Amino acid sequence: PAVFTGLIEAKGRLQGRVTRGRGAKLTIECPFTDLVLGESIAVSGVCLTVAEIGKGTFVADASEETLARTTLGAVGLGGAVNLERALPAGGRLGGHIVSGHVDGVGALVRTAAIGQATSMTFSFPKALARFIAEKGSIAVSGISLTVNRVDDATFDVAIIPHTASETTLASLVPGDPVNLEVDMLARYVERMLRVGAADAPAGDGPWT
Repeated sequence: PAVFTGLIEAKGRLQGRVTRGRGAKLTIECPFTDLVLGESIAVSGVCLTVAEIGKGTFVADASEETLARTTLGAVGLGGAVNLERALPAGGRLGGHIVSGHVDGVGALVRTAAIGQATSMTFSFPKALARFIAEKGSIAVSGISLTVNRVDDATFDVAIIPHTASETTLASLVPGDPVNLEVDMLARYVERMLRVGAADAPAGDGPWT
């Protein structure tokens, strides 16, 4: 499987959408000049495979589930998307490990200026609450961010000017949806705790 870092390389635009069965063929305008057929690109946090290459564009197939469970099904023609190519072998990991498999869709709740930066508050599905922790990592529309505050329904992140200008975050208004992928390590820890607790004899903790 492809691995990403959550460091956005470029912004692209949805140039075309053609229905194919219950899925769709998406044409993405992008600045990458050395694309390879079959390579993986995270499009606003969704891992897609390059099926065709055009002049300043690539085409990828999106399944019915991908369109329904992420923001890609609602992006209008001309809409901006964040782009990141998969991490090459031996590449530098600058953000955190991102798989490109979206866990749920949240929404921008509010923004507030904090000096030169911007605080952004996002909602998230209740099922993801156990994976989101203060000072932990989360990918928002493919962008690796650090959680500054979290409660039962929302979390806050601080956006520096560079991130705002180089991604789609600056164009969001309250209510706009975003793709969320929780930290992969948090998922594994939660799984280990759950399995350990289930296997432990009555009265014992998961690590005894």
